[in-house]
Amino acid sequence: MTAWLRLLPILLILLPATLLLAPVQLAAMRLCKPLARRMPVYWHKTALWLIGVRVHVRGEIPQNRPLLIVANHISWSDIMVLGSVMQLCFIAKADMKSWPGINWLASLQRTVFVERQKRGQALVQANSIAARLNQGDAMVLFPEGTTGDGNRLMAFNSTLFGAVHSAMESAGASHVTVQPVALAYTRLHGMPLGRFHQARAAWPGALALWPHLFSFVTTGSYDVEVVFCAPADFSLHTGRKEIARLAREQIRDAFAAAMRMRQR
Repeated sequence: MTAWLRLLPILLILLPATLLLAPVQLAAMRLCKPLARRMPVYWHKTALWLIGVRVHVRGEIPQNRPLLIVANHISWSDIMVLGSVMQLCFIAKADMKSWPGINWLASLQRTVFVERQKRGQALVQANSIAARLNQGDAMVLFPEGTTGDGNRLMAFNSTLFGAVHSAMESAGASHVTVQPVALAYTRLHGMPLGRFHQARAAWPGALALWPHLFSFVTTGSYDVEVVFCAPADFSLHTGRKEIARLAREQIRDAFAAAMRMRQR
């Protein structure tokens, strides 16, 4: 019964508001890009407030453009967490287009979908991301390619970091800012989340989405650390593998520090 009571605000407030505002967002995407960038921020803030998730931001939110945000990936909720902090768009795997409801929300966020397994499409996809970077959109890349267990980082795939070079070449720019961001789910109902209980927040890709989504929403009251590491401006002379390596090192260190803090 308690679980369903926690769902009531979602069903009675967030769902009707989403249906009401969706046509406004669709119109803004065509006619008023600044509004289309702002509206998702308020949606994410409202959704997290209703669920009971508290977001703690460390570091300075970047203002530079073109801007590629690189973050570790723990759960589907990372989208709401990052989306509540600043105006941005996401780079997502193409199979999300077949997820009912999620695909619709992703389109309203102006998400770029990519086929990570099609190496032959890497340049085309990098150019698509570069075009959005040059239009002033802050793009979020999850280079692990999937969600993890919340306790450690996985390897970073450097392929889509080619968007950095594509953005510079197409715009004639001398640099693109890459902003590493570490995400860590540290507490549940005020109590530290240990290694074992990370599974409550984390959503490893092998698990079904909807049962985990239901469990997360009805559990609620998570504390999430969002750590903005030192940004770096990369030039055409910096290889994409080097960019990926440096970003991962910063995220790894910030993630480890956030995980140590949860024990206090």
